[in-house]
Amino acid sequence: MSEDSKKEILAGLDRPLRIGTRQSPLAMAQATMASNALQSVHGWRPDQVELVPMIASGDKILDRSLAEVGGKALWTKELDRALGNGEIDCAVHSMKDVETIRPGAFIVAAMLERADVHDRLIGAESIEALAEGAIVGTASPRRKAQLLRQRPDLDIRLIRGNVQRRLQKIADGEYAATLLAAAGLKRLDMEDVGYDIPDDVMLPAPAQGAVGVEVRTDDSHVRRLMHAISSTNTFRAVTAERLFLERLTADCHSPVAALATIDGATVHLRAEILLPDGSELIDGQSSFDTGDVAAPGNLADKLLGQSSTELKAIFAR
Repeated sequence: MSEDSKKEILAGLDRPLRIGTRQSPLAMAQATMASNALQSVHGWRPDQVELVPMIASGDKILDRSLAEVGGKALWTKELDRALGNGEIDCAVHSMKDVETIRPGAFIVAAMLERADVHDRLIGAESIEALAEGAIVGTASPRRKAQLLRQRPDLDIRLIRGNVQRRLQKIADGEYAATLLAAAGLKRLDMEDVGYDIPDDVMLPAPAQGAVGVEVRTDDSHVRRLMHAISSTNTFRAVTAERLFLERLTADCHSPVAALATIDGATVHLRAEILLPDGSELIDGQSSFDTGDVAAPGNLADKLLGQSSTELKAIFAR
């Protein structure tokens, strides 16, 4: 990139670009990934980007599930306030933690290339290898339902906190096992921790493994800056998964899994919905053109149409 091009890109920013992030180790690692990508693609110096960490409400409340105390907004509201007030220029999020319906003032302008989508089991080599009645910690209704679907004998209990905190609870024997996203472990240089669960055994959460960068909708300059670091295929896949969620009106109570892959101009979407105790699972798949924004919702309608009254009621909030 020529020096003239760099100056043109930096025009309108007479200070470092401020990237908002939660201050957990994983969130900081993901924000650093976004910062490094911006420096690389735009030819910036490290001092032209500034990380602005903050504590999210979801990091403070560790004794209850998100669904009980405000849902996914607990991960985003502090960053939303800072972004809306102009204290930061963008916010970096784990896309699976971002509400499906977002304020119109903000827009996801970029998604970094998606990492490993698998869930990883810590404490045993496989779900089958867990002892009878083993205590497994998770805060995810999806993981709980999927585990009970396969092993109704398991004792599933709430576990909250950052990755290090959860791993310590396993080491201390408080829980026999837990599940974490493989992508997060790899970003924390913990790639050798735990065992991947194949996605045909445990389909991941929508947007798992994807990092997004949100900006103010009316900030066309920063939107252009972020577009340069965005992965087109990740954006298409995650958008399909989130459109599926949107049609379901799924929330933090909802056991939902979805995974889209891109093959040229075609999206392949697999999805499932479950009762919280795993006693009912309805799954399906669909292939469609990348420009077909109705198809994910059509798949959601199909799965709901095959569901029991009890399962439908979970998505009629």
